Amino acid sequence: MHPPHDSDIWVGLGADPLPVGAATDWVVIPRCGAVVVFSGTARDHAEGRPGVSLLEYEAYTEQVEPRLVAVAEEARTRWPDLGRMVLLHRVGPVPVGESAVVVAASAPHRGAAFAAARFGIDTLKATVPIWKKEHWDGGESWGLEAQHLVEVAPTAKADDPTSSVGEGGGR
Repeated sequence: MHPPHDSDIWVGLGADPLPVGAATDWVVIPRCGAVVVFSGTARDHAEGRPGVSLLEYEAYTEQVEPRLVAVAEEARTRWPDLGRMVLLHRVGPVPVGESAVVVAASAPHRGAAFAAARFGIDTLKATVPIWKKEHWDGGESWGLEAQHLVEVAPTAKADDPTSSVGEGGGR
């Protein structure tokens, strides 16, 4: 995955380890004094599942990039001074300790950067068709509950960084 040269939005889906450092560096631009990076890493346990050894992700590939772009565009609508935004997700096996998802946002001030990054990960999980399978001591499963995707909710109030992505599930 490589950052674009002609956009302030970098989205991607791939099987290789995610470029967390490159994403962090790419969102830095002169007019933005705040950078927030979220890296969701595979951990060694889940509720009721000790000894998680591997996560595995599958995606409805044709729908992922357009939905990631929709998330980033909605973030730009909600926080017009947003600098750059990154939304990257991994597919295939993800060993414990490696990143499965990276969201990064830059803005002139920390409030917008934090809000946009939070919106990015929460909305990605609720709207993008990516599913996780856990492998743990004694079993494996695609998840504990149904995953109902929703559409990216249009801005209710442009100045409300806490407005939600809508009702529904997620991962």
